Amino acid sequence: MRCISLKCLFLSKLFLRNDLTISSLHLRMKNYLSLIKFSHTIFALPFALLGFFLATLSEGTAFSFRLFVLVLLCMVFARSAAMAFNRYLDRDIDQANPRTANREIPAGIISPRSALLFVIVNSVLFIVTTWFINFLCFILSPLALLVVLGYSFTKRFTFLCHFVLGLGLALAPLGAYLAAGGDFDTIPILYSIVVLLWVSGFDIIYALQDVEFDQAHQLYSVPSWLGRKKALQLSNVVHLICGLTVLIAAYLAGNTYPVFNWLHWVAAAIFIGLLIYQHRLVKPNDLKKINLAFFTTNGIASVIFSALMILDIFV
Repeated sequence: MRCISLKCLFLSKLFLRNDLTISSLHLRMKNYLSLIKFSHTIFALPFALLGFFLATLSEGTAFSFRLFVLVLLCMVFARSAAMAFNRYLDRDIDQANPRTANREIPAGIISPRSALLFVIVNSVLFIVTTWFINFLCFILSPLALLVVLGYSFTKRFTFLCHFVLGLGLALAPLGAYLAAGGDFDTIPILYSIVVLLWVSGFDIIYALQDVEFDQAHQLYSVPSWLGRKKALQLSNVVHLICGLTVLIAAYLAGNTYPVFNWLHWVAAAIFIGLLIYQHRLVKPNDLKKINLAFFTTNGIASVIFSALMILDIFV
């Protein structure tokens, strides 16, 4: 009986240790997902999928599940590296800003060294993954990393930081198009421009929260340069140009690819409507709905637009 009891005690401790290990891994993964704001992948990923499926319309290009998975991995690795590097580089700034002081690195949840190692690992994995896609993507991968990682430095010396961020996300549809066997072409380039303008415009809105902090710490942003009212006006202009580009892209896509029928026009109308809606949510002296404008509205816009476009390709 004593032997059985000892065995039961040993097994219970073993299971408890395993449970603690699993719980620890789960918590650690959750912390890193929070560090890189994994939920914000919803902004660029749908456009990457759109670029990928646009390439299937090119002559001689067929859908490849292997390439599809590789493109998804590239998106995850590049974005994870970019976000973690931003958090690593801005750790002192985040600690000084009451709005961001509870982020993982200033809060001591993840060490700066661990975050930097995370950046290096994801950067290497991104480059290695592009090697298995094609040679063009492989030789362009360091340039892509230079853009997405370099953004984190820009707030220290230029008001154009929002547009550098937009450029980083704009690589998604064009990069996926090239990965799927396409070549540089007008339609994917236009949708990359759409992403650049769209992201730049809503990032200006998001930066309204830190006007006083940025001015006090000599950080560059459009709102800290122009003030809230003029910054919102500039964001309006950027999104107006974005909306016009969406319409031009829809017109050219309809003429270039016979498969497009009417859903891509619905997609364009909804996307432009949501651009207008987010500007109605935020006022220079009323930022209470800024998260609704920034995350919810833009996330919905990205998913619906890309989903309808892809649906039009196949239906």
